[in-house]
Amino acid sequence: MTKSPQAFRTISEVSSELDVPQHVLRFWESKFSQIRPMKRGGGRRYYRPEDVDLLRGIQRLLYNDGFTIKGVQKVFRDQGAKFVTEAGRSNGTRPAVLSVPSAESEAVPAPPRAAAPQRSTVEGLSATDRKTLQSALSTLKEAQAALKSLKSS
Repeated sequence: MTKSPQAFRTISEVSSELDVPQHVLRFWESKFSQIRPMKRGGGRRYYRPEDVDLLRGIQRLLYNDGFTIKGVQKVFRDQGAKFVTEAGRSNGTRPAVLSVPSAESEAVPAPPRAAAPQRSTVEGLSATDRKTLQSALSTLKEAQAALKSLKSS
């Protein structure tokens, strides 16, 4: 049995519909104040149809159009939540309102997904996180050595 298009949806239903993990939806809530699902007892989230369209618009801007989180936040500031909602409702066509960013806001689009991965630095990590990563690296090197010795046997 399927729900009415106007029915509220749980986070698991929205996650399945958008093919996005639930933790990503919660993360988006922390980054975009415009996402405001109803919360019932125990913090259970219920998304209205408009919320789902807004999430779909964010998903499209991030995944299809190559925007960064900051870029989508700028779209919210410049174009408004209604624009992002309409982007979620459109069927693959870009709404005419979205213009090319001005020179001062060039940081909106993300680099192409095919770009080579950038190495991250550990300078911003705590000492505990560095030790954890060093331990994991050590374990991986041991496993790699064990695999090599098995191959050569």
